[in-house]
Amino acid sequence: MTLDRRTFLGTTAAAATVLAAPNVLAQGAGKPRVVVIGGGAGGATAARYIAKDSDGAIDVTLVEPTRTYFTCFFSNLYLGGFKEISDIGHTYGTIAASGVNVIHDWAVDVDRDAKTVTLAGGATLPYDKLILSPGIDFVDGAVEGWDISAQNAMPHAYKAGSQSELLRAQLEAMPEGGTFAMVAPPNPYRCPPGPYERISMVAHFMKENNPTAKIIVADPKPKFSKMSLFQEGWNKHYPGMVDWIGEEFGGGNVSVDTANMTVTIDGEETSVDVCNVIPAQKAGRIADMAGVTDGNWAPVNAADMSTKADADVYVLGDAAAQGDMPKSGFAANSQAKVCANAVRGALTGSKVFPAKFSNTCWSLIATDDGVKVGATYEATEEKIAKVDGFISETGEDSALRKATYEESEGWYTGITTDMFG
Repeated sequence: MTLDRRTFLGTTAAAATVLAAPNVLAQGAGKPRVVVIGGGAGGATAARYIAKDSDGAIDVTLVEPTRTYFTCFFSNLYLGGFKEISDIGHTYGTIAASGVNVIHDWAVDVDRDAKTVTLAGGATLPYDKLILSPGIDFVDGAVEGWDISAQNAMPHAYKAGSQSELLRAQLEAMPEGGTFAMVAPPNPYRCPPGPYERISMVAHFMKENNPTAKIIVADPKPKFSKMSLFQEGWNKHYPGMVDWIGEEFGGGNVSVDTANMTVTIDGEETSVDVCNVIPAQKAGRIADMAGVTDGNWAPVNAADMSTKADADVYVLGDAAAQGDMPKSGFAANSQAKVCANAVRGALTGSKVFPAKFSNTCWSLIATDDGVKVGATYEATEEKIAKVDGFISETGEDSALRKATYEESEGWYTGITTDMFG
């Protein structure tokens, strides 16, 4: 084609219009497309809110390999006998009915230049905005003698579902007076109070079913979340049952032998009947494959949860390096709403509200004995920064502890409805 002055001016004007227009116009007649990878507290919430609040103006696709999602939060209560596994399982039918295209498959690659996601089944999904909420994976070699191939002998149970059921079955099969060991993870990791609520729930189960059993915790940290509250509860409800070995006494110098069921802590070998290994953690693998991680986690901008590596890729929840928020389901849900608002604004020109975040983590120590810790946060140029916080106190009366547990029950119903509809 010969490019005369009229054609040049017309082409230039059209190109300028495309460059100046918001992304929604750059797609031509089609709707802007958002792909969300991971259907947990971050991903399911983001997908649902973008679809709902855009009123059909954005095509939203949620990629999640499992058809039933088991929440990691409250999975300890299943181990303690307070819940059934079905109580923490949720499906995606309501999300699909609300307009989200739900695909049960594994995302195996992200091409950020082409803006596509490849699925294990062979499909390729184009996107204008990509949201990654893949949760955690485990750091190879974090515990000597253990890797993912040993998860049936020594389960982590830190991705809820079949691993939770396996650990529960091993608890039920423990011999009278047997030994349960936990290898606790180093910071940072999913759900900071989680390992210690688990110890409480295992102790509760043992008190009811195997009262002479012992619990050993090997911990690489000198202290942990709600430490004084948990230790008070262990002394009150399970006296003499829990032996916590922290950093000072070699709790981080640990190896395991899955064939012989032994745990060696600072050179001292102990035979155990059940061993729960919770290794060091990192962002779910797809974040690494997308090239948005720096070390083990994906750095993000606090205002909208976009990654430092790519303004069109967002990371939510456990996988994000975001600042002061703990890695929790509540935090992921809170971050998802900020992200959904920002993505909708970027793609449709709708109003974007300032980012505000909140989090509360409840833990059950014994029957009707619940404690909590929480905070509010704001976005700064540097990170998600803590504004103020609160925590239960030692010595609280039984009525307050019962009310705290009942509050957590209400929260669970609320957040799972918020996630799955």
